[in-house]
This record gives sequence, C-alpha cells and structure tokens, in this order.
Amino acid sequence: MLPAFAQAPQTIVAPQSTLPSFADVVDRVKPAVVSVRAKSKDAEAQASTDQGSGRNFNLPDFGLPDDHPFQEFFKRFRGEGEQNGNPRFGRPGPRQGTSQGSGFFISADGYLVTNNHVIDKSSEVEVLMDDGRTLPAKIVGTDPKTDLALLKVEQGGPFRYVELAPEVPRVGDWVLAVGNPFGLGGTVTAGIVSARARDIGAGPYDDFLQIDAPVNRGNSGGPTFNQKGQVVGVNTAIASPSGGNVGIAFAIPSETVRNVVTQLREKGNVERGYVGVQIQPVTKDIAASLGLDKSEGAIVARVEDGGPAAKAGIKTGDVVISVNGKPVEDARDLSRTIASLNAGATATLQIWRDGKRQEIPVTIAKMSGTSTAAADAKQGTEIGNLGLNLATAGNNKTGVAVVGVEPGSPAAEKGFSTGDVIKEVAGQAVQTPADVKAALEASRKDGKKSVLFLVEASGGTRFVALQVPAA
Repeated sequence: MLPAFAQAPQTIVAPQSTLPSFADVVDRVKPAVVSVRAKSKDAEAQASTDQGSGRNFNLPDFGLPDDHPFQEFFKRFRGEGEQNGNPRFGRPGPRQGTSQGSGFFISADGYLVTNNHVIDKSSEVEVLMDDGRTLPAKIVGTDPKTDLALLKVEQGGPFRYVELAPEVPRVGDWVLAVGNPFGLGGTVTAGIVSARARDIGAGPYDDFLQIDAPVNRGNSGGPTFNQKGQVVGVNTAIASPSGGNVGIAFAIPSETVRNVVTQLREKGNVERGYVGVQIQPVTKDIAASLGLDKSEGAIVARVEDGGPAAKAGIKTGDVVISVNGKPVEDARDLSRTIASLNAGATATLQIWRDGKRQEIPVTIAKMSGTSTAAADAKQGTEIGNLGLNLATAGNNKTGVAVVGVEPGSPAAEKGFSTGDVIKEVAGQAVQTPADVKAALEASRKDGKKSVLFLVEASGGTRFVALQVPAA
C-alpha cells in the first residue's frame, strides 16, 4: 500500500496544437499561381525585379568583413553580383529590362490577373507556371486607377484556376499569400487581416485590405486566400523603410477585382460613373456649422457647369448623405460608389441642405479620360481675429482675395494661403472684405460657433470651417 502522502503516477499528454494548417489549401491553389515576367519597352525604366513597393530592397551587412562568405549572399540580394543580375536573387541588370511579379488564373481557358505596374510599358509578357513551363501571355486590358491588369494565356490549357471570394474577410481572419517574392516562385506565407478600407494614397479608389502575412517585392499581383481557398485580395503594395517586409502589406479586395476584371474581359477597359462634382470630407467643424449631428457624408465644394449634378439641381454646400439608400461614410466612399454605377442609370442622392434632408435623382454619366484667381497686389483689409488680410479679387474674378495670412493664426492653421479666393461665407456670396465681415457678424448674432468659408485655391475648391471670432 502506498503511503498516504504519495500519489499514483500520471500519464502526461501533450496538448494538441490549435494552430491552423494551410497544407490542404496550398495543394489546391498553388498550381493556379504563376510568376509574371514582363519585358519592358524601355529597359532602363523597368530595371528592377518589381515596382510593387516603390522602394529598393536593401539588406544590411551586419558589419561582416569583406572576405566573409555571407557577403556574396548579400551581394546577390542587392543585385551586385553578375553583370546581368541573378534570375533568382536580387534585381536584374538594366540590360534585361524586365520586371517580375505574380499572378493567378481565374478561368480554365487562361485568363490571368496581376498588377498593372508589373506589366506596365511592357512589350512582351510571359508566365512561369508552377509545373515549370514558361508560356507567353497577351495583355487583355489594364486599369491603372486600381492597379489591376488582365492577361490571357492562349496555349497550354486547360489551367487550374481559383475563384474570387464572395465575401469580404473580417479583421482577424487567417489569410494565405502565394507568390514570387524576390523571384523565388511558389512561396507561401500566412497571417491575418489587420484592417480593412485602408487609404494609402495610391489612387482615387483606395479601399485596401491590410494584412500582416509576409509580402515582399515580387509578390505584387499575387493572390491572398482565405481558408476556403478563395481569393480575398490581390497583393499590390507594402509599407517598408527598406523594401523588405515589416508586416504591413496591402491587397486590392476581391469585390473591386471582380468588377474591374469583368469589364476588362468584356470591353478591354473600365468605365466609371460620373456626376461632375468636387467633394471633400465633412469634418466635425463643418458638421457643426451645417447643423449635422455627426460627421457623415461628403460636402460638395464645386459643381461642374453643365454636368449631371448641375442639371439635377445639386448645389455647392450640399452634403451627400446616401446614394440609392446606402449611407455615404465619407468623400472617398462617395467617389467609389458613384464610380461603380453605370452610365445612364439614375441614382437617388439624399442630401443635407438648409438644415433638412431631401432626395434628388441624378442621371449618371460616363467618366472621360481649377483655376486659381490671382489677387491684385495691394494692401487689404485685416480681419485680425482670424489672421486674414483680404482684398477684392482682381482680373475680373468674383470673390474676396486672400492677400496675407498671419503665421500661427486660426486661418493659417486651417490652410489658408495668399492667393486663395473666398467665394462664400456662411452660404452667402461675398464680393468685398466688408461682405466677409458682415457674414461673420451675422453668424455671431445667430449664436453659431463656427462658419463655413468656400475657398477657391490652386488645388481646387474646398470648404473650410473657422471658429466665429469674438466681437
């Protein structure tokens, strides 16, 4: 009998791993992913492995001596090795004039998606298949605004292909990237979706997925998959100080890819809707000055003469709240929504005007492929509490010219510059500095805390909200 304080031996069972395995997904999708090589019309312009990140890839030397064997390894990655570069490591030399990226088949008959910047200005394109074959491809169409391109491989099919995901992934979902980083084809990396709807200033319709899967130069144009093996995005850019992966990569979402690719396949180009307005975000100050409860929608800063919006009765200062019943989050959201509509269709825009909502139908037009009013150089009228020096606009221009801005003043902080022309204050057209003062005084008497200025500048027309100065 065991002593009372003794315990019977226990069998120790190792806990089962809860980490996912992507092996089954990789087996299904990897044959559909290819390396894309484009020979440029201008060899010097395309003398790099991939233009995806817009930065050169640089590896540190870690202070190793010149005769250390690892130095040769680093030289190859920097493209300092052979005269014509190394096809698997580093940048090809200028003589090659090629760029390398990734792509993937979306149909058995050879339609292939990649990035526009991978094949831009190319005279010859070929794809390196997962099974080792090299096949020529032709460019069906490109869309620089979303950085997408559609290719077609005519021979060697049928091809293994993958499908675009019908749903947008959630933040935190696992994703898998397959591509050709640094010319190393067939590379697989995994991570999660870090964020959605990212605007990185790459184009007018930015709506990127941000992922933390290791994506590097050469991954551009390659797919990011969900755990079902469906493409949720096309890798297009990385944020990196060195050109290497730091865990921040951006992919074009499948919804955008589907819309663009469908049009490229059917028409060879992409048509976008257009209404003829210049818009800007609704800030908290702008919302408060217009009586809106929160910052929402997009405010119309300018209406193009004779455009669809002008014909429908849209006015400068209107805030577009929704399109066809879908709420507009911000100016970027409105741009994407209008662009996605077909020419000839009628869209119902709900706007905020004069403190109330109203609906206006607008006929969408097809998008086809701002002047600054100069002020007379003369002493203006100072509005000291705002830091503005104003004068009547010259050269037969209407409005009130800004001839001086006091550094550090409220006007300077809001971006006013000499040469700007104030067109309206609190919704009222102004022609003289006295008109500006009168509009500010009226706003003060009405108890408003801020007032909207409609300003015409070199970058276009915009609204600026300024705090109403004390008497």
